[in-house]
Amino acid sequence: VAVGQCGNQVGCRFWDLALREHAAVNKKGIYDEALSSFFRNVDTRSGGDGRDISKGKICSLKARALLIDMEEGVVNEILQGPLRDVFDSKQLITDVSGSGNNWAVGHKVYGCQYRENIVEKLRKTAEHCDCLQCFFIIHSMGGGTGSGLGTFVLNLLEDEFPEVYRFVTSVYPSGEDDVITSPYNSVLAMKELNEHADCVLPIENESLFDIVNKIQQMVNSGKLGSVVKPNSLLTSSASSTKTVQQKPFDSMNNIIANLLLNLTSSARFEGSLNMDLNEISMNLVPFPQLHYLVSSLTPLYTLADVNVPSRRLDQMFSDAFSRDHQLLKADPKHSLYLACALLVRGNVQVSDLRRNIERLKPSLNFVSWNQEGWKTGLCSVPPVGHSHSLLALANNTCVKPTFMELKDRFMRLYKKKAHLHHYLHIDGMEQSCFSEAISSLSDLIEEYNELDATKSGPGIDPARLKIAV
Repeated sequence: VAVGQCGNQVGCRFWDLALREHAAVNKKGIYDEALSSFFRNVDTRSGGDGRDISKGKICSLKARALLIDMEEGVVNEILQGPLRDVFDSKQLITDVSGSGNNWAVGHKVYGCQYRENIVEKLRKTAEHCDCLQCFFIIHSMGGGTGSGLGTFVLNLLEDEFPEVYRFVTSVYPSGEDDVITSPYNSVLAMKELNEHADCVLPIENESLFDIVNKIQQMVNSGKLGSVVKPNSLLTSSASSTKTVQQKPFDSMNNIIANLLLNLTSSARFEGSLNMDLNEISMNLVPFPQLHYLVSSLTPLYTLADVNVPSRRLDQMFSDAFSRDHQLLKADPKHSLYLACALLVRGNVQVSDLRRNIERLKPSLNFVSWNQEGWKTGLCSVPPVGHSHSLLALANNTCVKPTFMELKDRFMRLYKKKAHLHHYLHIDGMEQSCFSEAISSLSDLIEEYNELDATKSGPGIDPARLKIAV
C-alpha cells in the first residue's frame, strides 16, 4: 500500500525493479510461484473483471498493490509511464487538492471521507491472495497525506485484518526539510506507528542523499574502472548522468526499492534458509514498542551498475555494519543490539554466514539476555547483475538520536504554539492530540534510555544466578 507522493514514487521504483528482477530469472514467461507472490495473472480478454490464471503463460500481470494519494500527479504519472498496465483503476484512490502538508487533513478529513473506499479496495486485493502474509505500507512522515492518511490506513488494517502483520517503510524528513510543519506531522504519525505497526523500517533522506552522492563521486572520479552503463538503474529514468544531479530522488527511491526487494526475496525465490517476513517481526521485536529496525544494504553500487570488481564475501559483511551503508544516520556499533537479521542473496553457504557472524560478534554490543540474537536467511537468487547481496536489519538503540532530534524540532514549534491553528480548526483535532503524541514519543525514547543504561560493553558474560542446594 503506497500512500502519498513519496510512497508512490518509491512504490513505482519498487514495481519497476521487481519486474526486471523476475524477467531476468523467468526467461520463458511462465507465471510461476515467484511471480504470484507479488503479481496476479489476469485474463483481460473477457473484459470486465477478468479471471485469475494460476498456471501457464503470463497474460497480464497486475501488482498486488493499492496506490493512494490525495493529489493525482504522481499516480497519473505512473499511469502514463511504462508501468501503466500493472495497475488498474480498481487499485487507485486519488483526489485533487492534496493534504497541504497537514497531518490532520490526511488523517481526519480524508481518512473519514475515503474510509469505505479504502476498506473495500483492501478487501478486494486481499481476497485475490491464496495466503496473505503481511501488509507493507510505504509512506513519508513529513508531508500531509503520507503521514496522516498513511497512518490512518495502518489503523484500518489493524481493524480489518488484526491477525496480519503490518510492516511500514517510513521516510523521515531531514533537518533541512522543505516542509516547515514536518516535525508536527512526523510526531503525530510516530504515535500511530508506535501503537499500530508491527515493524517499522525508518529511512532518512539524508542518508540516501549521501549514498547517492558517493556513487556519483565514484562514477565521476573514474576509480576502479567504474563506467556507468548507458541503461543502468541509476540513470534509468534519465538519459544522461547530468540530470541525476538535479533530481537525485529517482536514485534515492531506487535504494529504498532495493531494500524492499531484498527484504521480500525469500518470499519470492527459493533458498536454503528461507525467511518468512513474519519471522522478522517475530525474531527481531522483543518488546512491542521497540519495533524500529535500522537497515543497511550492500553492495550499494548495484544502484549505479558501476563495474566494480566484485568484493569478497567477508568484505560485504563488514560493509553491512559500517555507517556508509546504512539508510539511517546512526551508529549501531556503539549502541546496544537487541537482535540482528542478515538476509543474504546469491550463492552463499550457511558456513559463510556463521563464519562472518562469529568474526563480527566480538565488535558488536548485544544485550546480555540475547547474546545469540541473530536471525539469518539465504535466498539463492541474487539481484540482477550481481553475484550476491546482503541486507542487515538491526534492532538497535541507535535509533534513539533520530527520535530525540525529531522531538527537539517539534518542541521548538510547539512551545510557541506556531502553526497550531492550521491543525486545530480541523474537526476532531484537539490540542490533546499534540500532547499525547509528544508523550508517546518521549516514552519511546525513555524505553531506549533504560536499555542503554544496561550497556556494559561487548563480551562480558552476565553474572549467573547461584542456586542454593
